[in-house]
Amino acid sequence: MKFGKEFASQMVPEWQEAYMDYDYLKTLLKELQRFKHRTKPPATPGGLKRKLTLYRAFSGLTQRHHNPVSPSSPDIESQPILVNSVNRNGSQSYETTFLMSSDEGGEYEMVYFRRLDDEFNKVDKFYRAKVQEVMKEADVLNKQMDALIAFRIKVENPQGINFDRSLEMTRLASDIAASAAALSAATPSGARSASKRAPHLEAIEESTHGQADDDDDDDETEIITPIQEAKQPKPKIKVIRPASLEVLDRVKINNTLETPRSTIKGVLKVPNHTELSFSRENLRKVEEQLKRAFVEFYQKLRLLKSYSFLNTLAFSKIMKKYDKITSRSASKSYMRMVDNSYLGSSDEVIKLMERVETTFIKHFSNANRAMGMNILRPKAKRERHRITFSTGFFAGCAASLVLALILIIRARKIMDSRGRTKYMETMFPLYSLFGFIVLHMVMYAINIFYWRKYRVNYAFIFGFKPGTELGYREVLLLSFGLGALALASVLSNLDMEMDPKTKDYEAFTEILPLILVLFILIILFLPFNILYRSSRFFLLTCLFHCICAPLYKVTLPDFFLADQLTSQVQAFRSLEFYVCYYVWGDFKHRENTCKESGVFNTFYFIVAVLPYLSRLLQCLRRLFEEKDPVQGFNGLKYFLTIVAVCLRTAYSLNKGIGWRIIAWIVSAIAAIFCTYWDFVYDWGLLNRHSKNRWLRDKLLVPHKKIYFGAMGLNVLLRFAWLQTVLNFKFPLHRETLTTIVASLEIIRRGIWNFFRLENEHLNNVGKYRAFKSVPLPFNYDEDDDKDD
Repeated sequence: MKFGKEFASQMVPEWQEAYMDYDYLKTLLKELQRFKHRTKPPATPGGLKRKLTLYRAFSGLTQRHHNPVSPSSPDIESQPILVNSVNRNGSQSYETTFLMSSDEGGEYEMVYFRRLDDEFNKVDKFYRAKVQEVMKEADVLNKQMDALIAFRIKVENPQGINFDRSLEMTRLASDIAASAAALSAATPSGARSASKRAPHLEAIEESTHGQADDDDDDDETEIITPIQEAKQPKPKIKVIRPASLEVLDRVKINNTLETPRSTIKGVLKVPNHTELSFSRENLRKVEEQLKRAFVEFYQKLRLLKSYSFLNTLAFSKIMKKYDKITSRSASKSYMRMVDNSYLGSSDEVIKLMERVETTFIKHFSNANRAMGMNILRPKAKRERHRITFSTGFFAGCAASLVLALILIIRARKIMDSRGRTKYMETMFPLYSLFGFIVLHMVMYAINIFYWRKYRVNYAFIFGFKPGTELGYREVLLLSFGLGALALASVLSNLDMEMDPKTKDYEAFTEILPLILVLFILIILFLPFNILYRSSRFFLLTCLFHCICAPLYKVTLPDFFLADQLTSQVQAFRSLEFYVCYYVWGDFKHRENTCKESGVFNTFYFIVAVLPYLSRLLQCLRRLFEEKDPVQGFNGLKYFLTIVAVCLRTAYSLNKGIGWRIIAWIVSAIAAIFCTYWDFVYDWGLLNRHSKNRWLRDKLLVPHKKIYFGAMGLNVLLRFAWLQTVLNFKFPLHRETLTTIVASLEIIRRGIWNFFRLENEHLNNVGKYRAFKSVPLPFNYDEDDDKDD
């Protein structure tokens, strides 16, 4: 793989704008190369070209040491560039002076170095800012660890057992002295000078106060101290005392768990902090929260380290290309500046990673390094061949069953039988439920495939636990597996006539759809760690939040799932029919009175409205919390949709020209409003002044026609409901038409999903948002003062 592609593949997707623009610099070098080829044709036009090294004077068989040119050497005058550090607007930046601008093609090289400096200053500034951010977060984690250790002492020694700390303090001072001396000796001079300019690198302080035993490992105190160059032969040691229990007097526990109770307290403006209760249950919760905070913090450090390494390597690669094209020796001078800059010489991130590892292993993994590092550095998810094989196997089974179904229908002339109408009114709605689910899962698998192709960080956007997100192969495996089971059930239940002996249908085959639904529910709620338990529980959690919409803080996975449910209205109606048919109907004779029941018709309205109502309540919750009027207009969109769905349902039940006109007008208004919202707010398109006219400035899909095609298809599928109002004449059963319209809406939702998440990803990129904020367990009194 070429370096440019490898460089792009290893970028943090949300930071890609902050990386060196390697492709553009490479383009500038290609222009320079073309210019040189035009002005200096090759000396030997034909024949075999031999390397210049074959014509050099023989250097002998014994090794000769070549002394490099020092900066003070006279040959410094032959250097093509001079790199200086300058201060602009109070910030340090670097500027390269090209000393051979008078040479032929010098203007091309000046443009290249000017852009190269811009890219390096951008990278260096971004890296410096991110390092300062993690240093501030390290200070916050320091305080959290102080409180945790004191809290742990209080829980394990509730009587406040006194013990002598003089021995501990003596050993602590000697450990710090030895550690500081070792760090000073091991740190390069360039790094030490950079450390002077760096923010104060403080420790994540660790101490095991109050332990009665005298074990060295338990009593030692670990501190992240500033790395500074010693001004005297003996480093000045500042003894840091272990955090005392007095810290608990200034600390309260944050109630970060989102529950209906916390929501009601928020409405009533009840403080969200609780007094300390020294119980083992609270200690476990606090440790779990801090554990997640440390894992997330460590991931930031890893990405920062990767960012520094990749950009340094990219500058080295591009300068080597420059040297190769121009036959100059500028890379050494430029890379010397890169190595001495903050980007190349700062080691705060590496030192902080080591301290975080030590802290995490000791306090959160019971001093088990292997277990601790497995949590901090989860292994990349491997693609398993058995998943691919199983997906192909079930896909083949599903395709074979579809072909068998078509052939059996043709051979037995089922479409001409007398029981066809009864089958379409009873069994077809039952089996169509599985079709809706499988189609939605297939669309989601396609979404995942293209999100990965265009580097949309869907796992981060949805908040999946690292390593647990499903790929498109896993989703296709589940969908094809369910599809094969559903098709097998259909094939076993194609009887159009009752048994002449028993005068009914076979009971077992009639309840096969119900058995399959129960099987899906059992799998979904199965507590065992099989069949992607983490993903199943994540889905159930989001589903529960959608049901209790106004009582939980609205996150993107919650409202994204609620939007999916709005496209599954017909599936909810199928579930309602399941209850009515198998509880109150006579399934042995395929007879029911559901459509004539007033209760069924009432719930026919309710189940259609519930997904939109959930989404409306989510918008109102966000309007209350964020005070953003856009959420109010979004809620109005769902209110109009609720009215339109109710009117269309009323027309389908009551008919009449009055219901038809009202349903048509309101549905048209709602569809136009929803379409405009899709394009402008959900997809971020229709920007008249964009670089890509009528689209947006940044596009992940390189072909603009894809966006215009998606907009046209979205409009077409949005208005598929017209069939339910205008009653176009098709030679199909009414249930078949309803299923087709519902399937078109699921396909439209699948298209919407891709562009919605693309827009969310680009918003994250614009704000360099690559991490989720993790709530911390402790709240200090001074934090409240700052908020006030």
